[in-house]
Amino acid sequence: MIGRNSRPLKVGLQLNPFAGITGPGMPRWNDLKAMTQHAEAAGFDSIWLPDHLVVDDPGARHGVWECWSLLSSLAAVTARVDIGSLVVCTNFRNPALLARMADTLDEISGGRLILGLGAGWYEPEFRAFGYPFDHRVDRFEEALHIIRTLLRTGKIDFVGKYYEARECEMLSRGPRPEGPPIMIGARVDRPRALRLTAEYADYWNGFGVNQVDRLPPILQALDAACAKAGRAPSTLQRTITLLVDLPGSEPSKSSTYWLNYRTSRMPATGTSEELAELLRAFARKGIGHVQIWLDPHSLEGIERFAPVLEVLDKG
Repeated sequence: MIGRNSRPLKVGLQLNPFAGITGPGMPRWNDLKAMTQHAEAAGFDSIWLPDHLVVDDPGARHGVWECWSLLSSLAAVTARVDIGSLVVCTNFRNPALLARMADTLDEISGGRLILGLGAGWYEPEFRAFGYPFDHRVDRFEEALHIIRTLLRTGKIDFVGKYYEARECEMLSRGPRPEGPPIMIGARVDRPRALRLTAEYADYWNGFGVNQVDRLPPILQALDAACAKAGRAPSTLQRTITLLVDLPGSEPSKSSTYWLNYRTSRMPATGTSEELAELLRAFARKGIGHVQIWLDPHSLEGIERFAPVLEVLDKG
């Protein structure tokens, strides 16, 4: 029978726990759980959550449910889909503790976690919750070293400028001896981020890369960064986050901030056949996994996207 095994790439759903993303107020836990379970039943390969604390509109501040609590809960109410962070901000959590949290979530999920990591970028949430915004990439590099070392070897003894983990050891481990894979997003105009991706990541992510013709220079830069780090480019898996507007839908009721952010990136749209062909085109360029930021962000949106997966599975 034709099915997910014949797909040219994995297709995930980005779940957005923001106030105002589909209407007034916060999406409730039961709504997010229902969307996740419906997506798993519809044939999505993975579920992804962003890590934010606040989102600001002119004259208004919107809340966001905390990422790791939701990831852990969704891991417990699903059976098949990968669970991914897109991405966890290492500056919001102690890195040694974050490694311990990741190994524990991997245990809960039965080895389904993809650990997306980032330095954060939205200064208002740093300021609101009392986190330092200075030297974010320096802090990120130290955090990466601690997290990756603990996940891969189970122990570290490290003193840095921003973090330390002295004689730190994870005495019990999750289902994978070297822990979950690490994913980092890096833009080609940020060479240091490319270097860190080549040195530390199992997956690279490009956020909002909605046109296939944008990929060649990005992938060339990734290959060059891997070569410079002494790594075979083929060992770095490539993923993208694809914004998709389903035709015939009413405009999203999300916050002005996210609506403008989304519109500026020209979301993909089209029939089921056209969207399936777009996914095939990304696969032909070497993309192995996509995360779909879907509008409408709802059970209806998942239902309407499901035929794309059916077409994709037919080859």
